[in-house]
Order: sequence, then C-alpha cells, then structure tokens
Amino acid sequence: MPQEQGPLICPGHSRPVAGIEFSRETEDGVFLISACHDKTAMIRSGETGDWIGTLEGHKGAVWGAALNPPATHAVTCSADFSAKVWDALTGDELYTLQHKHVVRCAGWAPDSTRFVTGGKEKHLRLFELGEAAPADPLLLQGHTACVKVCHFIGDRQTLLSAGEDKTMRLWDLRTGSTQREIEFSGSVNSVELTADGRIMTVAAGTEVSFWDLTSWQCLKRFSLGVIAANGYGVNSASLHPNRKAFVAGGGNFWVYQHDFETGEELACNKGHHGPVYGAAASRLS
Repeated sequence: MPQEQGPLICPGHSRPVAGIEFSRETEDGVFLISACHDKTAMIRSGETGDWIGTLEGHKGAVWGAALNPPATHAVTCSADFSAKVWDALTGDELYTLQHKHVVRCAGWAPDSTRFVTGGKEKHLRLFELGEAAPADPLLLQGHTACVKVCHFIGDRQTLLSAGEDKTMRLWDLRTGSTQREIEFSGSVNSVELTADGRIMTVAAGTEVSFWDLTSWQCLKRFSLGVIAANGYGVNSASLHPNRKAFVAGGGNFWVYQHDFETGEELACNKGHHGPVYGAAASRLS
C-alpha cells in the first residue's frame, strides 16, 4: 500500500489563524490566503504552501481575508474596525475602509468590480471598486447579530450572508431586499460553495449540512457528535472536490474527515494547539 502523506506545515503566523481560503484556478495557479490574529494576512501557493507575501498594516486581529477571482486583489477584515483593499501582486495597500465595529468577512463579485463586507455592525456594506477609492457603500440591513459569512452567488447581483443570529439571507442587490431566509439551529460559522456553484456546505451549531443551490433544498445534514460532545460547535467545514468526503473542525483542536454519503467519521487529524477556525479543501485536491 502507498504510504499515507503527512500534513504539510506552513509556518509564519504567530497568533491563531482565523480563516483560510483557496482562490479559484488562475493562469498562475491556485493561491491560499490566511487571516490571522497577528494583524496580518499571508498569501501562499495553493499547491506547495510556499510563502508568497504578507499583507501588513492592520492595527488589530485580522478575522477574514478574500482574494478576487483572478487573485490580483485582496480584501482583509480586522478588529481595528476597518477593511483594507490590497494589490495581491505587489502587496501594496490600496484603500482603507473604515467601519463602526469589528469586520469579520468579505466576498468578491465574480467580475471583481464590487465586494461586500460584514461583521459586528450586524449589516453588510457593498462597495463598488473602480479607478478611484470606493465611494460610500450600500448598506444591507436585516441581520440581528454579527455577520460571519458573505458570498456572491452566481452573478454580481445576488449575495448570500449568514451569522450569529442563526439565519442565512439571500439578497437581490438590485433592490437591496432579502429574497430568501433560512434558519439554522446554531450560529452559522462558515459557508463554502463548490467551484461549479451547485452545492453549498454550511457549518452551523454542531451540524454540517449540504444544500442544492438551484432548488435551495437541503441534500444532507449531519450532526458531528464528537465535536458536540466536547461542548463546541463546528467552526468550519469543506466538501472535497470529488464529493466523496468532507472535513470539519471546531473548538476541540482536531480536524475530522467524514464520508459525504453517510456522515461516517473516516479520520481524525490531530496536531493543532488551539481551536480550528478554518478548514478548506484545495480546488486541486
């Protein structure tokens, strides 16, 4: 039997890593961006884990970071009440966008012309990105607690958001109104979309669920008993591109691999020395 490959360690950060995200496939490959409480975000090769650059400038913990589709720009979200826009090729800071509370998440439109931020303000800010600094954003209000997730769905006019109020909202950006609202049993901590935009993976409370984005029907739902038994929720979950397995992590320091069809635990990966805030399967997996 072939020897099982061990984990690849990517050193560099000095505080808890709050989030990780792989880029889409670009002409230059796939990239990995990480957000950290050491006030920085780092960009690495998504294939080798090799360090490419560090985005430095925030005065508080960086809670979230997102690359645009071609991986030429990045947005970082911080506890210093700001989001920053960066040139991901040079590492130059382009804009600082002040908020009134901690910023937790950001998401790019498919055409990279706009992006959205969310956090403890309990609402979303939609920015248009042109040749000049982004103007006053459109505010999307409706959540009643911290917004932890925001993603564009399909095009630049449809947005998904979710958070600690245990709800997920689908927005029509042409009207600024909510099209759909889904309730969960606990805080929605992560939402991941497959590369083809057909399936959504949701980590909420002690459950991981999978949704068809055409019908908005729940395909599968699994309660992760081991994480629940330790008194923690699921912080993050990710579906493998082959759709045969998914991974999930929470507050008990371990990352679990599960069978996508049955939910059966396949493996438990140990080695972290703190809560697992982010888990992501590479698009090259």
